[in-house]
Amino acid sequence: MTDRITSKDNRLVKDIHKLMLSAKTRKLQKCFVTEGLRLCRDAALSGAEIKYFLYTQAAEKNSPQDISFIAERSDKCYEVSDDVFEKITDTRTPQGLLCVVKMNDKQIMESLEKGFRYIGLEKIQDPSNLGTILRTAEALGADGVIMSSDCCDIYSPKVVRGSMGAVFRLPYMIVDDMPAKIGQWRKEGFESYGSTPKNAESLNDIDFSAGGIMLIGNEGNGLSDDTLGICSKRVMIPMKGRAESLNASAAAAILMYRFVC
Repeated sequence: MTDRITSKDNRLVKDIHKLMLSAKTRKLQKCFVTEGLRLCRDAALSGAEIKYFLYTQAAEKNSPQDISFIAERSDKCYEVSDDVFEKITDTRTPQGLLCVVKMNDKQIMESLEKGFRYIGLEKIQDPSNLGTILRTAEALGADGVIMSSDCCDIYSPKVVRGSMGAVFRLPYMIVDDMPAKIGQWRKEGFESYGSTPKNAESLNDIDFSAGGIMLIGNEGNGLSDDTLGICSKRVMIPMKGRAESLNASAAAAILMYRFVC
């Protein structure tokens, strides 16, 4: 039998609200929130460990089979009132479904594999950009993503939403010192490619058959000088128009397509 929550002061409701807002809380509890029918169903299909599944009466009426499917794969289920759901949602038009998902330690990469293709991200600050990059990386078949610790939180609600489920499946690694790690991997025989519009080879002129790491930098400043300086090669996207640069996620998509595919 499913329990019902009608009070905004319920402890679980307060805990979920904190998970939505705080990266520190997510890290401590090793849980994150995913919302909406598609993402909640994707979490269940991907075999993610769903600790709590919350849904409204309207959601159950609209999607009874999906509610049942997700509920069967969740540790605990709650039907919540509309005003309670408004407390824990961060979307303008909520669908009335929300899961609290356990972070999957098996997705964390301990090391790199020779011949594999990884995407390196340094100081990506916009959650929408990070989510889109993760989604594209999975779609194109990247073997994993390496993020500097000053990127925005991979499990923030906007990143999770933008990734369209990639956060449930894509292997990743978070590093504190990107230049030092790139230097270490170069010594181990991994090629590294720093994307930059200055003093770089065209993306179309490089042989990526050996795999390695394609690095993409901050939205405003690109890769740091230290990271660029340690890369095997500098790579640029050839552009014919008058625009000087591309949005980080758009540039990442072009780089990844050529590098991974």
